[in-house]
Amino acid sequence: MSVQTPPSHAAVTESVRPPEFSRGERARVLAMTAAGSVVVSYAAVAALLALVSSTAAHAKFSTTGVLAASAPGWLVAHHVPLRFDGGQLGVLPLLPTVLLMLLASRAAAGAADRLGLFEPLQARGVVISIASAHAVTGGMIAFLMGDDGVVRATPAVAFFGCAAVSGVAAVAGVAQRCGLVEVVFERIDPVARHGLRAGAMALFALTACGALLLAFGLAVSWPVTSSLFDQAGGTLGTGLGIWLMCLGYLPNAVVGALSYVTGAGFSIGSATVGPIEFTGGPVPAVPLLAAMPEQQSPLLPLVLVLPGATGVLVGYALRAAAGTPRARVRAVLVAAVTAGVGTLVLAAVSGGSLGGGAFNPVTIPAGLLAVLTIGWIAVPGAVVAWFAGPRPPRVVEEEAPEEPEEFEEEDFEDEEDDLEYEDDLEELEYEAEEEEDDEEVEEEAEPVAEEEDLEDDDPDDPDDPEDLPDKRD
Repeated sequence: MSVQTPPSHAAVTESVRPPEFSRGERARVLAMTAAGSVVVSYAAVAALLALVSSTAAHAKFSTTGVLAASAPGWLVAHHVPLRFDGGQLGVLPLLPTVLLMLLASRAAAGAADRLGLFEPLQARGVVISIASAHAVTGGMIAFLMGDDGVVRATPAVAFFGCAAVSGVAAVAGVAQRCGLVEVVFERIDPVARHGLRAGAMALFALTACGALLLAFGLAVSWPVTSSLFDQAGGTLGTGLGIWLMCLGYLPNAVVGALSYVTGAGFSIGSATVGPIEFTGGPVPAVPLLAAMPEQQSPLLPLVLVLPGATGVLVGYALRAAAGTPRARVRAVLVAAVTAGVGTLVLAAVSGGSLGGGAFNPVTIPAGLLAVLTIGWIAVPGAVVAWFAGPRPPRVVEEEAPEEPEEFEEEDFEDEEDDLEYEDDLEELEYEAEEEEDDEEVEEEAEPVAEEEDLEDDDPDDPDDPEDLPDKRD
């Protein structure tokens, strides 16, 4: 009876064999996927810009103008900095980048399904095609914008920036279908695997704390927020533009609130905001920034309870990750480093230069944020995981009753050798005694024989044959 093994990412049975494509068909599918991801993302930016232009009070709407103006917006969606006469715009909204990555990820997943990809090495064609298409398009846009335009971009930065963003999105799209996740987790021991999951959970928890703090600040300062909307002009187009701008920078504000929760804080120009350190200064008249505290308060350091509670939750979640306390502490350290790296990346892409005015730069200290995140998770998490998890039973040495000694084969062999030696010794002693007895018997027998000889020499003995006369005579 034959048994068939279930299919995996490295082996597929004949019943689920993917369709076979020729090189031309495969190249055509990849080219259509790459071009489609570029066109769809560019069309989304153009549609958003057309909506804002059509609702603006004094804006002139034209299809050609919208398509031309969408090129810098498409670069901004790829997180490519733009330059203008007043300085550089490096604080780019994260929401368009997230949406563009979702579109590229979906395109890569669709290509993998259409081609029936199931192995990790097969994913490289999809990733390379999408990343190359976005890189070439971004480099051409930056080159055509030139050095004399109102808005400019560096072609090399645009090329590699678009390739990086779209490539990461494509990898995320094909990771599950082509078994990339399984390949990575197969090479990691179970303790580190639990730590990675707990680190992702900690990063999500800290981000949620920042979002809740931002929502609380906006709710408390709602009068200021509404007044900033009114100062913008009050028209539909202006209000929609400000609302879209706040929506695009909402992830940046959440990252800033996350940095505030951990104690690292952030700064806008000369203004520094943190739970422990506070320095006033001018800030842009953006409704989203109304959540910032206006002055230092003794209650602000209480937000530091949130990252500490997150570390406690991580330790409690890893209390059963391993059977020994040291292994659980190692899992907590993996979780802390994972969350720290995540916050480092988020802070690095959330800040940057903001022109050359009083609000430049917008800084979220990425290094300090990562170090504080690791500390907030590692210290309380390690303590909780050490004491809350199972501990190996202690071996109590009890006085056991005396048992007869167990002899090994070597001991028996030694005893046998001793016995043989004793037997040989006894035999030698016995032989020596016999020899002594024989010598004594011989010594006793010698005088008797001499006496018998003397008795035989008696001439008067008639029984002596020598004394008988010779009858032959």
